[in-house]
Amino acid sequence: MKIVFVGYMGSGKTTIGKLLAKKLKISFLDLDEVIEERLEDSISNIFNGKGEIFFRKKEHEYLNDVLSQKNNFILSTGGGTPCYSGNMDTMLELADYVFYLKISIPGLVKRLILEKEHRPLIKNIDDGDLPEFIGKHLFERNNFYLKANHIIECDNKDPEALVAEIQGLLA
Repeated sequence: MKIVFVGYMGSGKTTIGKLLAKKLKISFLDLDEVIEERLEDSISNIFNGKGEIFFRKKEHEYLNDVLSQKNNFILSTGGGTPCYSGNMDTMLELADYVFYLKISIPGLVKRLILEKEHRPLIKNIDDGDLPEFIGKHLFERNNFYLKANHIIECDNKDPEALVAEIQGLLA
């Protein structure tokens, strides 16, 4: 079984992915970590040093590599992964399940405001400008996210409840 999580940064893809992997006793992979390991550098250094086009090419290549494996696993993707290089179609084709972890803009702002230092994309954005930035970004990405097999509404639900909901959708 191959399960992929998509959604905006801060939507809980890694948290939910790890919890579900533990429950199902299968591997958990984070695509950003796969990229960092293979390129032996951090995502922000790759972005800054080699640019977004290089990063997106590698992201596409490693996504295909991972999804072509025969193992059972759960994969957490980067927030932009589904939006480039036909990646969403690749995920839908090669994975058994693609879940979109959907959170409202106020919900994302509440989470991301606490993590700004670790998020290069929003690090230098004023807290007051965050809702507008996230809103515009989400608007651009939503059509890709909405192609997922399942859309999970995550606002005001704890991780355990979300994992139980997702488990209920697995055949």
